[in-house]
Amino acid sequence: MKPKVLVTREVFEDVLQCLSQYFEVTSNQSDVVMDPETLAAKLSGKQGAIITLSDRIDAALLARCPNLKAVCNIAVGYNNIDLAACTKAGVMATNTPGVLDDTTGDFTWTLILATARRLTEAEAYLRAGKWDGWKLKQFLGLDVHHATLGIFGLGRIGQVVARRAIGFEMRVIYHDVRQAVPEVEQACRASFATKEELLSQADIVTIHVPYSPATHHLIGKSELGRMKPTAILINASRGGVVDDAALIEALRSGTIAGAGLDVFENEPKLNPQFLELKNVVMAPHIASSSLATRHKMAMLAAENLVAALTTGKPPNLLNPV
Repeated sequence: MKPKVLVTREVFEDVLQCLSQYFEVTSNQSDVVMDPETLAAKLSGKQGAIITLSDRIDAALLARCPNLKAVCNIAVGYNNIDLAACTKAGVMATNTPGVLDDTTGDFTWTLILATARRLTEAEAYLRAGKWDGWKLKQFLGLDVHHATLGIFGLGRIGQVVARRAIGFEMRVIYHDVRQAVPEVEQACRASFATKEELLSQADIVTIHVPYSPATHHLIGKSELGRMKPTAILINASRGGVVDDAALIEALRSGTIAGAGLDVFENEPKLNPQFLELKNVVMAPHIASSSLATRHKMAMLAAENLVAALTTGKPPNLLNPV
């Protein structure tokens, strides 16, 4: 008898076909988000699951699912998974690193350019029928070329963003928990800076760190106050890394010039005050959302699950079990 697995959200048909070669698959192609009670009920009797950021895997759920052996996240981030609880329960947890780096880096640049040049504000003005001709001072924005780009987190995605900056002839500085090796700094043409130096010197601050207790509100009122009033903040990492309430106040008061956001605290429950602001560009957590990349992510999650339940050695294991 094949092991039973659950796919908690809609995936590509060929991913389900791949899984069905090894498992008895229950899938949620209707893509209805499951609350914790429903998720626990659906996972009952299952040995494995393909999950997403909308699915919380914690001790309470694991206690109700004693047959569970592996949960495979379709994401790089895994703050929806309690790794300690998984390890204690003997459940393997995996993620999908590497396959989305370039696409997320590209989208970071989408946010940078749209925010710097006030694109969504200008488009809304045009669509509202307000444009009555060219004006010298209309929608004056920030030049990206030759500007200073400050990157929090020079990991895989941060490095992609830094390398893209070479074409804009930018000065690139970065801050991380440890300084990168010289080879990475050279490839990215990036220089290490303290947190304070980055905030005070960068024209564009972009965040590429995982969410954890250590990075919760990495950017708050104090940090925003250190930035230039002409600077913009970009976040395509995780909600919670930025204090949204503090950011709204900074945008409203002119402490900084603008922000480009793909992620939010408590998403998808967006702070409604963001909608009142013109100087913020927003997207619904789609930085990795190209057809090719999302397909690779789902397929990698499937490969992780197959390996976990057949060999016990998935390629992207996050926790020792």
